[in-house]
Amino acid sequence: MHNPRVIHLGPSDNVVVAVDAVAAGDLAHAITARGRVPKGHKMAVRPIRAGEPVLKFGQVIGFATTHIAPGDWVHEHNVGLHAFDRDYRFAEDARDDELVPEAARATFEGYLRPNGRTGTRNYIGILTSVNCSASVARFAAAAVERAGLLEAYPGVDGIVAIVHGTGCGHAAYGEGFEVLRRTQWGYASHPNFAGVVMVGLGCEVFQIGRMKQEYGIAESDTFRSLTIQETGGTRKTVDTIVGAIREMLPRAAAARRTTRPASELVLALQCGGSDGYSALTANPALGVASDILVAQGGTSILSETPEIYGAEHLLTRRAASVPVGEKLVSRIRWWEEYTAKNGGEMNNNPSPGNKAGGLTTILEKSLGAAAKGGRSTLRAVYEYAEPVREHGFVYMDTPGYDPVAATGQVAGGANLICFTTGRGSAFGAKPAPSIKIATNSDIYRRMEDDMDIDCGSILEGVPVEEKGREIFETILAVASGRRTKSEELGYGDAEFVPWQIGAVM
Repeated sequence: MHNPRVIHLGPSDNVVVAVDAVAAGDLAHAITARGRVPKGHKMAVRPIRAGEPVLKFGQVIGFATTHIAPGDWVHEHNVGLHAFDRDYRFAEDARDDELVPEAARATFEGYLRPNGRTGTRNYIGILTSVNCSASVARFAAAAVERAGLLEAYPGVDGIVAIVHGTGCGHAAYGEGFEVLRRTQWGYASHPNFAGVVMVGLGCEVFQIGRMKQEYGIAESDTFRSLTIQETGGTRKTVDTIVGAIREMLPRAAAARRTTRPASELVLALQCGGSDGYSALTANPALGVASDILVAQGGTSILSETPEIYGAEHLLTRRAASVPVGEKLVSRIRWWEEYTAKNGGEMNNNPSPGNKAGGLTTILEKSLGAAAKGGRSTLRAVYEYAEPVREHGFVYMDTPGYDPVAATGQVAGGANLICFTTGRGSAFGAKPAPSIKIATNSDIYRRMEDDMDIDCGSILEGVPVEEKGREIFETILAVASGRRTKSEELGYGDAEFVPWQIGAVM
């Protein structure tokens, strides 16, 4: 028998979290374990009768489906989920965020664009209106690379083909079309792009000309558009795109980093491959970094609505106003209807990997995911890919699937991403650099080529606040040009995944 480490997160909790693996007969929290409890998983410390809530962080994470004795492993074999009322208490804890005086604010080295927005990278993008033009975009990017055009322009981070699998076979009006249009325009106008070429086939539902008209976009030396059909086929289109990029390169290369206030940073908060440590280490540390950025006048975007489900009442209390809180709840209701209509339920999430890592229900996962948002006041709630105009802590409605969620955040204006993971997600994004944060030291060591920050040291006694400050300093360094591990590996060309809503016809 040995004494493995466990954490009792709140006085009302009837479970503890195993920091170390617990074996049958081990003494943990003065309780003898009745069986094996994997690390990151939960063990009961009090009797929990069938039907009673299981409490973690003082919050309901599920309900016992059978009697659970002290020392039992608590997981999906004895915990289930059913609907229960939550008290939203709109704007009850709203407060003015304490801002650092402007003269004392942190800075970074970024690209100030003519429209007043600031980039953290300096790419040229080839965007596609439809899947039918995806290959041409890739052919053109490869042609630029073969021609060695970038060799004379080291100040340009690269040519990236932003391709996707939709753009046709759907309605030309309605929610799905609006989501795609917002996403496309968000990328076309993103400050991390010095120039953009948009290419279509010509006959697709998503018409480039219509987008240009509705957004008031004109052709310029930083924006060009064309279609394969009008240009005369694949080879001519590739040549035309390469020619347009050749003309854009000198202007893109002329951009210079200058000292900018941290208030111009827009941070996407992401998590993927979460585990039982996520809520204890990386997510609360990222929450600290988010609060620091907000105090600097910057913006952080929490998303993934299916993964804050069950914890949304903690956010509505922090809403700046009742309408802001009500808008968040309205998106929750939309998701309940959306999943039911498609034969699913909100507790279809967590994934098998999340469960293997110790997360039992979506309520438990959501408590950890919401921790990325720190404690700042919730200033606004946006729909997917809407332009984020409010400074401070905001929310964007997205799916929980990481590439789709991050695509919406970047389209909304995020110029960099912080991504926490416990199971080891392999992810990067272009044009926004992604900082990968490990929840535990095992996965950091195993995937050191992918991970930028190890938050497992929090389990060894490093304060969460200290790790949060480390994350914030890394944000400033990456925003100033330091390459992340995912950038070094070349991630980001396949992670543009717009949210597809509605029938494919």
